[in-house]
Amino acid sequence: MDTLTPEARSRNMSRIGGKNTAPERIVRSMLHNMGYRFRLHVERLPGKPDIVLPRRKAVILVHGCFWHGHEGCRRATVPATNTRFWQEKISANKARDARTVVELEKAGYRCLVIWQCELKNPDAVKQRLSDFLTENRQEPA
Repeated sequence: MDTLTPEARSRNMSRIGGKNTAPERIVRSMLHNMGYRFRLHVERLPGKPDIVLPRRKAVILVHGCFWHGHEGCRRATVPATNTRFWQEKISANKARDARTVVELEKAGYRCLVIWQCELKNPDAVKQRLSDFLTENRQEPA
């Protein structure tokens, strides 16, 4: 049961940002340490992707497991209160994510999703990033 009043819960939830989250900052730091340079939240692209490497025509989306409904992840559980709202919210987020990837691919971008839970194993994430950014490489960085 939620111990906060609806007003207090609303105030807390309104302060949760969609940009510059801790998982996003971790991935950006990894990319920077790997020598990659990138743009953030490019507004002219569908969904304002988290990380864009324009010359590589690559986009990296960093998803929180709860907010984006990571299937099979322990962080992606639906709260016991207001369950219907959360199921609809997360379902809508997943549908929006899928549309965004399709639109980015139509615009000629390759997309990689990094999940928050994956960051428990930074070496594996770095390897995924490296593999993704070096496949189909046509231009120098």
